[in-house]
Amino acid sequence: MIACDCGVCTSFNKRDKRLRSSILVQSSNTTLVVDTGPDFRYQMLRENVKHLDAVVFTHPHKDHLAGLDDIRAFNFFTKKPMQIYADSLTEEAVRRDFYYAFSDTRYPGTPDLNMNTINHDPFMVGDIPVVPIPVWHLRMPVMGFRFGKFTYITDANKIDDESKEKIMGSEVLVLNALRRQKHISHFNLDEAVELAQELKVKTAYFTHISHQLGLHNEVESELPEGIHLAYDHLVIEL
Repeated sequence: MIACDCGVCTSFNKRDKRLRSSILVQSSNTTLVVDTGPDFRYQMLRENVKHLDAVVFTHPHKDHLAGLDDIRAFNFFTKKPMQIYADSLTEEAVRRDFYYAFSDTRYPGTPDLNMNTINHDPFMVGDIPVVPIPVWHLRMPVMGFRFGKFTYITDANKIDDESKEKIMGSEVLVLNALRRQKHISHFNLDEAVELAQELKVKTAYFTHISHQLGLHNEVESELPEGIHLAYDHLVIEL
């Protein structure tokens, strides 16, 4: 049994129902997701996503990777491999954990994946420009990504000045804020607020929120102007 004394578990507010962090980025011609956590299948069904062109990974931790096997449904309908974009660290984990998808004698019905190894250089996914932003998850390098005026960063507790320069000018920043207390590898709430203000973004949303942060409405009411808590089903149009 998991004890929860913050009321989040029993809250009737839908914004307190928090699945693993992931985003869907969509242009008029291209649809991609960033990360495929354990909730990936449910999230795609819930949002009625019919088409997916690519998956872009931030890092190899299971809460961002474990749902990749369910990409096979999109393989079935498109009759094409799914384009996967990952740095060498994450690629190693994907090839290890989903070894059967890369076998020379693949069993019928296994995920069909086409691996694209990325570094810090910008790249394109269809008509969507992607700018990798290296950040630190304690000692692990993690990829944040900028899509035009929108920047997405999760699982970070340190961002170097060079990466901050890549974020500057974004209209919207999504940033992790795990809880109120200090954490060894994630920004806490105060650190995330300070960073969002330092970067001078017009609007910031905090994600990768644990139950320890507290109830959505209570925390939201404490935040400075232009800073909000993200929530499942949130849609941002730019």
